[in-house]
Amino acid sequence: MDNVTPLGGDVYEIDTRMAGYTGITAGYLILGDRPCLVETGTSTSAPVVRDALTSLGVGPDDLATVVVTHIHLDHAGGVGDIAGYYPAAEIVVHEKGARHLTDPSRLMASARMVWGDQLDTLFGSLAPTDATRIRTLGDTGSIDLGGGRVLGGHYSPGHAKHHVGLLDSATGDLYVGDAAGVYLPESGDLRPATPPPDFDLETALRSVALFGDLRPQRLLFSHYGPVTGVAATLERSAEELRIWVDLTKQAHTAGMDLDHAVAMVRDRTRERYAALTSGDEQTAEHFELLSGAPSNVAGIMHWLDLAKPEST
Repeated sequence: MDNVTPLGGDVYEIDTRMAGYTGITAGYLILGDRPCLVETGTSTSAPVVRDALTSLGVGPDDLATVVVTHIHLDHAGGVGDIAGYYPAAEIVVHEKGARHLTDPSRLMASARMVWGDQLDTLFGSLAPTDATRIRTLGDTGSIDLGGGRVLGGHYSPGHAKHHVGLLDSATGDLYVGDAAGVYLPESGDLRPATPPPDFDLETALRSVALFGDLRPQRLLFSHYGPVTGVAATLERSAEELRIWVDLTKQAHTAGMDLDHAVAMVRDRTRERYAALTSGDEQTAEHFELLSGAPSNVAGIMHWLDLAKPEST
């Protein structure tokens, strides 16, 4: 299939074709003794992911595990549907996200407030998962991939309080979710992902530092794809977080409303990204879908509003 890319080490990248777009959200299949799907994509992407797994020889009773880095709908919106397609699969999530998979009503209501009518097109609806199918991870944990191969979970909040990074013991691949930001392979750009309500700068920076301490061989971004320049990419990730927070803090101190703050931050960061300066409108649109400035600035503003005066 044209949306499946082998990455070596029995790892396959699956373009989930979120909302019909290419290159927005990736799922990954680790095809070993105990096949494991990392990230499901959205609910509307679930049939696309199922067809990709079928093309790789994974039938309804073959998938052992589904694990999501966090429960945002572009990563985990398809969990309920995928659980239905693969009745033998265990569903693994951080303990702070599990209740939203069993009862998605609060999560969906919150998402509806943010996205309005766009919710149905972009994400669809997260179907509930039977609690007996779910296993939770804490600060650490592991997933058995068979043959002595393990996917190690590492709690990495800052982007979301229910976020885990996942390290493959066989390949050294680190599935970073959104904790290291979003990567655009077309241009090599990296931009932070700081949406409300969970963003916290120091927590996010500690998670990026943790990723470096794990010494991965490769970073696998959910948005989007593999990156081998690990140290430089994580350094850029931390730098981007600091720059966006500094600029948003300036807007916040000046008393700007959200729209004016977004416009200021977007203007002052534009030159940092080839995707926005190349003149390619399609690539620029792609970048905004991956990491929209309004969401990023809103998340930082929310954090600043909650922060103590001495930290702002």
